[in-house]
Amino acid sequence: MMRHGRWTLGVAATALSILAAQGRLDAQDAPVTADLPVLLTSCGQSPGPTRLQFFLNRLDLQHEFLEMATAQDLADRQAAGEPFKTLIVVTGASLKGMGAAGVSMREELIRTEALLAEAKRRGMTIIGAHVEGMARRAQGAAAGDNSDEQSIDAVMPFADLLIVRQDGDEDRRFSIISENSGIPLILFEKNMEMGDVLGGVFNR
Repeated sequence: MMRHGRWTLGVAATALSILAAQGRLDAQDAPVTADLPVLLTSCGQSPGPTRLQFFLNRLDLQHEFLEMATAQDLADRQAAGEPFKTLIVVTGASLKGMGAAGVSMREELIRTEALLAEAKRRGMTIIGAHVEGMARRAQGAAAGDNSDEQSIDAVMPFADLLIVRQDGDEDRRFSIISENSGIPLILFEKNMEMGDVLGGVFNR
Protein backbone atom coordinates (compact mmCIF):
# COMPACT_ATOMS: atom_id res chain seq x y z
CA MET A 1 0.00 0.00 0.00
CA MET A 2 1.00 3.60 -0.50
CA ARG A 3 2.74 5.70 2.10
CA HIS A 4 0.85 8.97 2.19
CA GLY A 5 2.47 12.34 2.52
CA ARG A 6 1.81 15.79 1.20
CA TRP A 7 4.56 16.50 -1.29
CA THR A 8 3.95 18.74 -4.27
CA LEU A 9 6.81 19.02 -6.69
CA GLY A 10 6.41 22.36 -8.37
CA VAL A 11 5.46 24.64 -5.49
CA ALA A 12 9.09 24.91 -4.41
CA ALA A 13 11.19 26.74 -6.98
CA THR A 14 14.42 25.38 -5.58
CA ALA A 15 13.29 21.81 -5.99
CA LEU A 16 12.30 22.51 -9.58
CA SER A 17 15.65 24.06 -10.38
CA ILE A 18 17.50 21.08 -8.94
CA LEU A 19 15.36 18.64 -10.89
CA ALA A 20 15.76 20.65 -14.05
CA ALA A 21 19.51 20.55 -13.63
CA GLN A 22 19.46 16.80 -13.08
CA GLY A 23 16.94 16.16 -15.85
CA ARG A 24 15.53 13.26 -13.90
CA LEU A 25 13.72 12.15 -10.75
CA ASP A 26 15.58 9.72 -8.54
CA ALA A 27 13.83 7.02 -6.50
CA GLN A 28 14.32 8.98 -3.29
CA ASP A 29 12.47 11.94 -4.82
CA ALA A 30 9.23 9.96 -5.08
CA PRO A 31 6.85 10.91 -2.23
CA VAL A 32 5.05 7.56 -2.15
CA THR A 33 5.48 3.97 -3.20
CA ALA A 34 3.02 1.56 -4.82
CA ASP A 35 2.88 -2.18 -5.35
CA LEU A 36 2.65 -4.49 -8.35
CA PRO A 37 0.86 -5.68 -10.41
CA VAL A 38 -0.62 -2.62 -12.09
CA LEU A 39 -3.82 -2.18 -14.06
CA LEU A 40 -3.40 0.64 -16.59
CA THR A 41 -6.40 2.23 -18.25
CA SER A 42 -7.76 5.45 -19.75
CA CYS A 43 -10.52 7.87 -18.96
CA GLY A 44 -11.25 9.45 -22.32
CA GLN A 45 -9.43 7.04 -24.68
CA SER A 46 -6.53 9.38 -25.45
CA PRO A 47 -3.13 7.98 -26.60
CA GLY A 48 -1.61 8.85 -23.23
CA PRO A 49 -1.68 5.33 -21.72
CA THR A 50 0.52 3.94 -24.51
CA ARG A 51 3.22 6.47 -23.62
CA LEU A 52 3.12 5.40 -20.00
CA GLN A 53 3.03 1.71 -20.93
CA PHE A 54 6.29 2.12 -22.83
CA PHE A 55 8.06 2.87 -19.55
CA LEU A 56 6.23 0.18 -17.62
CA ASN A 57 7.58 -2.29 -20.18
CA ARG A 58 11.03 -0.74 -20.12
CA LEU A 59 11.22 -1.11 -16.35
CA ASP A 60 9.75 -4.61 -16.54
CA LEU A 61 6.93 -3.62 -14.18
CA GLN A 62 4.21 -6.23 -14.07
CA HIS A 63 1.06 -4.69 -15.54
CA GLU A 64 -1.92 -5.11 -17.81
CA PHE A 65 -3.22 -2.39 -20.11
CA LEU A 66 -6.98 -2.48 -20.66
CA GLU A 67 -8.34 0.50 -22.56
CA MET A 68 -11.83 -0.13 -21.20
CA ALA A 69 -11.02 -1.60 -17.79
CA THR A 70 -14.03 -2.18 -15.55
CA ALA A 71 -14.74 -3.04 -11.95
CA GLN A 72 -15.36 -6.61 -13.11
CA ASP A 73 -11.76 -6.85 -14.33
CA LEU A 74 -10.62 -6.28 -10.75
CA ALA A 75 -12.91 -9.03 -9.50
CA ASP A 76 -11.77 -11.43 -12.22
CA ARG A 77 -8.12 -10.85 -11.40
CA GLN A 78 -8.85 -11.42 -7.72
CA ALA A 79 -10.60 -14.69 -8.56
CA ALA A 80 -7.57 -15.76 -10.60
CA GLY A 81 -5.43 -15.41 -7.47
CA GLU A 82 -3.27 -12.47 -8.56
CA PRO A 83 -5.14 -9.28 -7.71
CA PHE A 84 -4.07 -5.91 -9.03
CA LYS A 85 -2.46 -3.77 -6.33
CA THR A 86 -2.30 -0.45 -8.19
CA LEU A 87 -4.62 1.26 -10.65
CA ILE A 88 -3.26 3.91 -13.02
CA VAL A 89 -5.88 5.96 -14.87
CA VAL A 90 -4.59 8.28 -17.59
CA THR A 91 -6.82 11.28 -18.18
CA GLY A 92 -7.41 13.20 -21.40
CA ALA A 93 -10.26 12.76 -23.86
CA SER A 94 -9.92 11.95 -27.54
CA LEU A 95 -13.06 12.13 -29.68
CA LYS A 96 -11.27 9.96 -32.24
CA GLY A 97 -10.32 7.40 -29.61
CA MET A 98 -13.80 7.29 -28.10
CA GLY A 99 -15.28 6.99 -31.58
CA ALA A 100 -13.05 4.02 -32.36
CA ALA A 101 -14.03 2.41 -29.06
CA GLY A 102 -17.71 3.14 -29.68
CA VAL A 103 -18.23 4.97 -26.41
CA SER A 104 -19.40 8.42 -25.37
CA MET A 105 -17.80 10.63 -22.76
CA ARG A 106 -20.76 9.95 -20.49
CA GLU A 107 -20.13 6.21 -20.76
CA GLU A 108 -16.43 6.75 -20.04
CA LEU A 109 -17.28 8.70 -16.90
CA ILE A 110 -19.71 6.06 -15.68
CA ARG A 111 -17.17 3.27 -16.28
CA THR A 112 -14.39 5.22 -14.56
CA GLU A 113 -16.51 6.08 -11.53
CA ALA A 114 -17.39 2.43 -10.98
CA LEU A 115 -13.79 1.34 -11.50
CA LEU A 116 -12.41 3.85 -9.02
CA ALA A 117 -15.04 2.94 -6.44
CA GLU A 118 -14.18 -0.75 -6.71
CA ALA A 119 -10.45 -0.04 -6.55
CA LYS A 120 -10.95 1.97 -3.36
CA ARG A 121 -13.13 -0.78 -1.91
CA ARG A 122 -10.31 -3.24 -2.53
CA GLY A 123 -7.71 -1.00 -0.93
CA MET A 124 -5.75 -0.46 -4.14
CA THR A 125 -3.42 2.46 -4.72
CA ILE A 126 -4.91 4.78 -7.34
CA ILE A 127 -2.64 6.92 -9.51
CA GLY A 128 -4.12 9.62 -11.73
CA ALA A 129 -1.87 10.59 -14.64
CA HIS A 130 -1.93 13.30 -17.29
CA VAL A 131 1.04 12.81 -19.60
CA GLU A 132 0.26 14.72 -22.80
CA GLY A 133 0.64 18.29 -21.60
CA MET A 134 -1.53 21.31 -22.25
CA ALA A 135 -1.96 20.34 -25.91
CA ARG A 136 -4.15 17.40 -24.88
CA ARG A 137 -6.34 19.64 -22.78
CA ALA A 138 -7.09 21.91 -25.77
CA GLN A 139 -6.38 19.65 -28.75
CA GLY A 140 -9.18 19.58 -31.29
CA ALA A 141 -11.74 20.74 -28.76
CA ALA A 142 -14.80 22.29 -30.32
CA ALA A 143 -16.48 25.27 -28.70
CA GLY A 144 -18.18 24.09 -25.53
CA ASP A 145 -16.38 20.71 -25.53
CA ASN A 146 -14.96 20.19 -22.04
CA SER A 147 -14.49 16.41 -22.24
CA ASP A 148 -10.78 16.66 -21.36
CA GLU A 149 -11.62 18.58 -18.20
CA GLN A 150 -14.40 16.13 -17.37
CA SER A 151 -11.90 13.26 -17.47
CA ILE A 152 -9.61 15.16 -15.09
CA ASP A 153 -12.45 15.87 -12.66
CA ALA A 154 -13.52 12.22 -12.76
CA VAL A 155 -10.13 10.88 -11.72
CA MET A 156 -7.69 13.28 -10.11
CA PRO A 157 -9.59 14.29 -6.93
CA PHE A 158 -10.05 10.58 -6.10
CA ALA A 159 -6.46 9.44 -6.62
CA ASP A 160 -3.76 8.73 -4.03
CA LEU A 161 -1.03 10.19 -6.24
CA LEU A 162 -0.97 12.49 -9.28
CA ILE A 163 1.66 12.20 -12.03
CA VAL A 164 1.49 15.10 -14.49
CA ARG A 165 3.67 16.48 -17.28
CA GLN A 166 4.59 19.95 -16.12
CA ASP A 167 3.34 21.88 -19.16
CA GLY A 168 -0.12 20.44 -18.55
CA ASP A 169 -0.20 22.31 -15.25
CA GLU A 170 0.43 25.78 -16.69
CA ASP A 171 -2.83 27.01 -15.18
CA ARG A 172 -2.15 25.11 -11.92
CA ARG A 173 -5.13 22.87 -12.59
CA PHE A 174 -3.47 19.84 -11.00
CA SER A 175 -1.58 21.80 -8.35
CA ILE A 176 -4.89 23.18 -7.07
CA ILE A 177 -6.41 19.68 -6.90
CA SER A 178 -3.32 18.50 -5.04
CA GLU A 179 -3.38 21.38 -2.57
CA ASN A 180 -7.13 21.27 -1.96
CA SER A 181 -7.31 17.50 -1.50
CA GLY A 182 -3.91 16.82 0.06
CA ILE A 183 -2.93 14.49 -2.78
CA PRO A 184 0.81 14.17 -3.56
CA LEU A 185 1.72 15.52 -7.01
CA ILE A 186 4.75 14.67 -9.12
CA LEU A 187 5.41 17.02 -12.02
CA PHE A 188 7.90 15.97 -14.70
CA GLU A 189 9.23 18.10 -17.52
CA LYS A 190 10.14 15.72 -20.35
CA ASN A 191 8.53 12.49 -21.55
CA MET A 192 11.73 10.54 -20.91
CA GLU A 193 11.48 11.43 -17.21
CA MET A 194 8.42 9.20 -16.87
CA GLY A 195 10.73 6.23 -16.44
CA ASP A 196 12.42 7.85 -13.44
CA VAL A 197 9.07 8.80 -11.94
CA LEU A 198 7.68 5.28 -12.27
CA GLY A 199 10.93 3.77 -11.07
CA GLY A 200 10.71 5.86 -7.92
CA VAL A 201 7.07 5.04 -7.26
CA PHE A 202 7.61 1.31 -7.76
CA ASN A 203 11.07 1.17 -6.14
CA ARG A 204 12.92 0.25 -9.34
